[in-house]
Amino acid sequence: MTQVDAIGLGRPSSVEESSTSTVTDSEIERRWYAVYTAPQNEKAAARQLHLREIESFLPTFETVRVWKNRQRVNLVLPLFPSYLFVRIHHKERVRVLQAPGVVRIVGNSREILPLPNNTIEFLRSALQVRKVEPFCELAVGQKVRVKTGALQGVEGILVRKNNSLRFVIAIDLINQCASVEVAAEELEPIQD
Repeated sequence: MTQVDAIGLGRPSSVEESSTSTVTDSEIERRWYAVYTAPQNEKAAARQLHLREIESFLPTFETVRVWKNRQRVNLVLPLFPSYLFVRIHHKERVRVLQAPGVVRIVGNSREILPLPNNTIEFLRSALQVRKVEPFCELAVGQKVRVKTGALQGVEGILVRKNNSLRFVIAIDLINQCASVEVAAEELEPIQD
């Protein structure tokens, strides 16, 4: 089973059908929307939407975590924590909101806002052929703190980001600098 098979819930054949047959009026009106879920309820909300026959898409990525007992565990986590996507007609929004785990459909104070179809299609295709990881919004020169590991709590300045999504920070130790390579997920920005 591919990663997209595991996360693309709902009516998976609709994408294939729309490319081989004429598109109906109801298909034209169906748009992709971002859904905000309760924290750590993305997968459960996606299952509930699937049971309600609502097409949903939960982009995920695989990561390896090391527990305190040094056991390595492969985890499948949401690419966008607390968010998933649904393809619905505007009138179906109540069915989405009634699903357990769903908090709201993203929009402004007046209406829900659809996403461009090509954005979702890009995510679906990228997940099939590339390793996709979340991007931590850290900029070179920004103050950061190490969240986990042996260097937990150490603060420094982000000085370089290389291709493997790893960061090198400068740490002041006794008025000296040292650079330490730290994974992006181990860093958090420090507010001034």
